[in-house]
Amino acid sequence: MQKFRIIILVVCAGLVLLCEVAQAFTTPQLPSIPSGNFNVTKFGAVGDGVATNTAAIQAAIDAASAAGGGMVEISPGTFLSGPIHLASDINFHLDGGAELRMLPIDKYPGGTDFPDNFITGSELHDVAISGTGMINGQGIPWWPCAKTFGARRPIMIRLTSCTNVLFETVTLSNSPMFHIAVSGRMSNVTVRGLTIRANPSTDPVNPGHNTDACDVSGNDILIENCDISVGDDDFTCGGRTSNVLITNCTYGYGHGVSIGSPTAGGVSNIMVINCTFNNTEQGIRIKSARDRGGYIHNMQYINLSMTNVLCPILIYGTYENPDKRYRDLFKLTPEIAATYPTNPVVARTPIYRDFLFSNITATVQSNGCAGLIWGLPEMEVSNVVLQNVSITANRPFGIFDAQNIRLINTKITTPAGIDPLSVTNSQIDIVPE
Repeated sequence: MQKFRIIILVVCAGLVLLCEVAQAFTTPQLPSIPSGNFNVTKFGAVGDGVATNTAAIQAAIDAASAAGGGMVEISPGTFLSGPIHLASDINFHLDGGAELRMLPIDKYPGGTDFPDNFITGSELHDVAISGTGMINGQGIPWWPCAKTFGARRPIMIRLTSCTNVLFETVTLSNSPMFHIAVSGRMSNVTVRGLTIRANPSTDPVNPGHNTDACDVSGNDILIENCDISVGDDDFTCGGRTSNVLITNCTYGYGHGVSIGSPTAGGVSNIMVINCTFNNTEQGIRIKSARDRGGYIHNMQYINLSMTNVLCPILIYGTYENPDKRYRDLFKLTPEIAATYPTNPVVARTPIYRDFLFSNITATVQSNGCAGLIWGLPEMEVSNVVLQNVSITANRPFGIFDAQNIRLINTKITTPAGIDPLSVTNSQIDIVPE
């Protein structure tokens, strides 16, 4: 069933209000670090690319913690290390020319059976990882383990339930798995000026499977001025996440800015503004499933430029459906979507409401689609505005099981003979310029 209305609005006060919310995000509190300096070389670390420095680096962290905190400094050189544990009131700082390398797969403690994550911390406060140096995960030999049953891979940086956290200006590359993963009761997290690199998942020789750049869940989060190109999510967050501002970031290969299947709690008050996406699979992706749940609402995406992406806007509640008819999202037709079975509404039914997409331009790869908004028959996506959106694609923008979808001065350009919109069981208002 297709439902369209052509309407003209003189003033759209709701949109003005949503745009003004961009000014309401608070700046997360930064960590306060004491002034002491603890250079790892003074604890026996050797930056020759050969020596294993796990004990020396951990000794520097422990000494700084015992003294009440300070900077743990990695000097120029190449320092090999196994897993290390951060402490509160610590700035783990990599000087320019410093490279901290994870031990290679054949020397990493635990191997592919029980490897510890590389840099970890739990229930800490006032923690920073900063500098203009690099952390290299030496991950290429690890990546095939993604296809090996039972094999495990370490995360480069894993923090849980920490407050006042800063990641600043370091370069992270080739993690065995995720580069940054922070979750739990996290609050006041700032990620700024990072460069994160791994091979795309489509690389024909060394695909970078599951090399997420920045998985950050929690409250009061700022991601700004980052340059990211990896093999999985460029940014993602899970449940119990709110008040996130992502701004002035450049995204290359990867799955784009994602909201990933929250199994507990919801996701709200997220803004992505003034960012570019080049060769990214999705620009904006929000996914869940009936058994995963999550209330996802108050999401704003403003002033975004996308070039050669696979799908600029992808919102769906049918993630990992085993039925092949529903898995090829870019070839989904209204007829196929209309056959999706209805279930009763339960506690884990995902809810998507209140989205704004404003001032977005996108060109789409030849095998991609202009976009997809697909709710569930029992819980439709609702209250979505596309304002000043321009997308050029070979396949239409699908809108299925959705209500109160408003297209304001929005243009979907498709080849002659292909309708720009593909719709079923949806109510759409089209507002001319």
